[in-house]
Amino acid sequence: MENKPKVLIVDDEQIALRNLEHVMQKEGYRVVGTQKGPNALKLLEEQWFDIVLSDLKMEKVDGMQILKKCKTLCPDTEVIMITGYATVQSAIEAMKKGAYDYITKPFKLDEVRKVVREALEKVRLKKENALLREQIEKYQGKVKIITQDTNMQRLLDTARQIAPTDCNILISGESGTGKELFARHIHFNSNRTEGPFFAINCGAFTEELLSNELFGHEKGAFTGAATMKNGLIEAASGGTMFLDEITEMPSSMQVKLLRVIQEKEVLRLGATEPVKVDIRFVAATNRDIHDAMKSGRFRQDLYFRLNVVSLYIPPLSERRDDIPLLGYYFLKKYSTLMKKDVIELSYDVINLLMNYDFPGNVRELENIIERGVALSNDNTIEIAHLPEDLKELSIKTFRKKEGKIPSLEEQEEAYIKWVLKEVGGNKTIAAQILGIDRVSLWRKLKKYGIDGD
Repeated sequence: MENKPKVLIVDDEQIALRNLEHVMQKEGYRVVGTQKGPNALKLLEEQWFDIVLSDLKMEKVDGMQILKKCKTLCPDTEVIMITGYATVQSAIEAMKKGAYDYITKPFKLDEVRKVVREALEKVRLKKENALLREQIEKYQGKVKIITQDTNMQRLLDTARQIAPTDCNILISGESGTGKELFARHIHFNSNRTEGPFFAINCGAFTEELLSNELFGHEKGAFTGAATMKNGLIEAASGGTMFLDEITEMPSSMQVKLLRVIQEKEVLRLGATEPVKVDIRFVAATNRDIHDAMKSGRFRQDLYFRLNVVSLYIPPLSERRDDIPLLGYYFLKKYSTLMKKDVIELSYDVINLLMNYDFPGNVRELENIIERGVALSNDNTIEIAHLPEDLKELSIKTFRKKEGKIPSLEEQEEAYIKWVLKEVGGNKTIAAQILGIDRVSLWRKLKKYGIDGD
């Protein structure tokens, strides 16, 4: 019972009040009704309501006074105004002062149900966001990976289980999903946590520079080598070495790396004696490593040495529950860094982010929130603070599903369904957005078996 939404209805017309009470009770809500404005103010002081449905014009205490009181005592409660046609302008003024929406008398019951459901969805999101902010407080300084997704939680459990085993690990996933964070998570949960953690992007260096960075050199090994230099592999001894974009490593480097893994020793350029190393390797790639092996770009024996355990990190679009949680994490992070008091993501921003496919994954979300904090002059990130292309279009990316690339018709069908959903099933508006006439839209609905009612 306590989980059911609670609605306060205020209307000095007894018949209207009873009708609304009956409708809201049939919807499964907990309902409190009153004909008197002063009594409504008292109820707001004593109880919490998710929704307030209030007549605008009443004696002694009107709807505007109830709205003001409600926003003072419980700002997360949504207020819906009930008004006659003659006072619509006053209802619009009420919306400017914080009312969610208004309905006009004589009202249609379906319209009332729809507006209340939409308002309750906004209330639900507010509650979730408040809970997320509490969770973020717990996360600060305690964990490296922020998630509430079930699959990601299982992945983290697996990572924690294998962390103490010291076996080599291969992490795959799209760019921006957090592969290096996972590598650090494994390191800090391993028996090597007191040792060093070094990360290098194998695709960011030429072959010569990569060799020098990884393996080091002796003094005089080449022109300009005035001193001896330890490579990162040698420096990481006793700890963990993270090799990002491993498929970009040149073949000659792959041979040297294989020897390090097999013999547990490294030979500096120009040296005659190898140096023993105690190191764990965590490698990562955003490419299909099996394709790289088939084409000969990546050694199969090195793959088996690195892929003792494999972890796949799903894209952000496959774990949408993490979007608001990560959004608030980055909001707190950048508000602190920029010394700003931005603490909220607006309902519209949350809604847009939840319907965006994030081709750049978590990294893209972080950039969006950082920009929003920088541009916001208030305590809330609004739609106006988002990048222009994000405001104009919720981009849908084309990812393989079960190894199959979607056809053009499948994409068209999905897009038509999405547009219809966004416009509440209004076919006239949907046709305008799609750039076709209603007859053409009707044919497509029939073709794809989409319910057009």
